[in-house]
Amino acid sequence: MENTKTLSFSLPKLKYEYSALEPYIDARTMEIHYTKHHAAYINNLNAAIEGGTYTEQSIEEILAHISQHIPAVRNNGGGYYNHNLYWEIMAPYSASEPKGKVLDALNAAFGSVSAFKEAFSKAALTRFGSGWAWLVKKGSSLLISSTPNQDNPLMDVAEVQGTPLLGIDVWEHAYYLKYQNRRAEYIEAFWHVINWDEVEKRYLR
Repeated sequence: MENTKTLSFSLPKLKYEYSALEPYIDARTMEIHYTKHHAAYINNLNAAIEGGTYTEQSIEEILAHISQHIPAVRNNGGGYYNHNLYWEIMAPYSASEPKGKVLDALNAAFGSVSAFKEAFSKAALTRFGSGWAWLVKKGSSLLISSTPNQDNPLMDVAEVQGTPLLGIDVWEHAYYLKYQNRRAEYIEAFWHVINWDEVEKRYLR
């Protein structure tokens, strides 16, 4: 018998103040991004799945079979997951460089951290329109990819599939108040607020 209990997702608690990532990510952008954009994805996701024949699935399980779902679940489910990750992999007073096993993995995959940063920044800068750039773990390999809109590497429709370790939001709402059309400056600022401890934790899972 199918379980028709309605799933419900909620806005996660932000672990730092809106101003904590200044001067790299401004407080006003953080507040609008979190309370308006992220919240809207969650509300729309809950509306899209309401009344459907959904089992008690995690968001990761839903995304893994996203081709079977309606576009509203794809778009808003992706927006929910992507932003959850985005807030987690940034932090105030972050170390500017990776360390430990994730450092070793980056060196093995890309030759150096600087080469990784160059490739990741290029993926973010050249993503046409709205989307994301990702550092992805696929088996024992690390790859860089980008996705349109709110897609991500967990989805069965993604060109590069795997586990997202690091993601940068290059929708204009993520940076336009401070950087306007200067996406490259926003990408450069992003390197100053990465929570490499969280990235490594995701790598070791």
